[in-house]
Amino acid sequence: MFKAFLQLLFPDVCVACKEPLVAQEKHLCTDCMFDLPKTDSHKGLYHVLENRFAGRIMPQYQFAYLKFKKASNVQHIMHAIKYGGNQELGQMLGRWFGADLNEVGFANTFDVYIPIPLHKKRQLERGYNQATCIAEGLAESLGGIVLENAVQRVRATESQVRKKRMERFENVEKLFEVITPEILENKRIVIVDDTLTTGATIESCFEAIKAVNPKEISIMVLACAEQ
Repeated sequence: MFKAFLQLLFPDVCVACKEPLVAQEKHLCTDCMFDLPKTDSHKGLYHVLENRFAGRIMPQYQFAYLKFKKASNVQHIMHAIKYGGNQELGQMLGRWFGADLNEVGFANTFDVYIPIPLHKKRQLERGYNQATCIAEGLAESLGGIVLENAVQRVRATESQVRKKRMERFENVEKLFEVITPEILENKRIVIVDDTLTTGATIESCFEAIKAVNPKEISIMVLACAEQ
C-alpha cells in the first residue's frame, strides 16, 4: 500500500516523453513505444550501416534497431541507458530488437555477443557497460552467450563528439585487444554497441576480432545516427 501511495505522489515517467506512466507500462509509455522510429534494417529496408562501412569492413550482417536524431525521443532513451543507469531499459530494447530479428529467421544464428568494451576507468566510473545490457537482451531473444571480457580496450580515448570523421578513425586505431582468442575462433560473433555515428570504434573492434579467425562477424547497434 505504501508503495502504491508513493507511486500516486511520485509516478514513474516515460523515459522518452516524460509523461506519467500508467499501470502495466514500464520505462516507455504506450504512445512512445509504438512511435519508435525503427529502421527495419532486418527487412533490407535500411542501408545506412552498409554505406557507413562500405569499402572498409565486411560484416556478415549489420543491423540497427532505431534511427537516432538529436533532441529526439531516441536521444532521451539512449541517454537514460548510457548515463542514467537504466540497464533494464537497455535489456528490454535489446529483447525487442532480437524479437524483430527472430521474426525473420535469425534465431540461433549467432554464437557470441561482444559488447564494445569501455576503458576500465570509464566502466568503474559508470558502474556498467551500456552495450552489455543491450547484448544481454539480444541473446535472450536470439540465443547465444554474452562475453563481456573476451575483448578489452587497451587505452582510453579522447571524446569523439567534436572530432571530424578522419580524426575519429585515428583516435581509435588499434584500440582493442582480444583476451581469449581461443574462445572466439570459428564462432559466429556479433559486435554490439549502443549508438553508431561514424562507425570508427566498431571498425577498430571488428579488425581486432577478425585477426583471431572467427567464422563470421556481424554488427548490431541499438541506434544509428543518420548523418
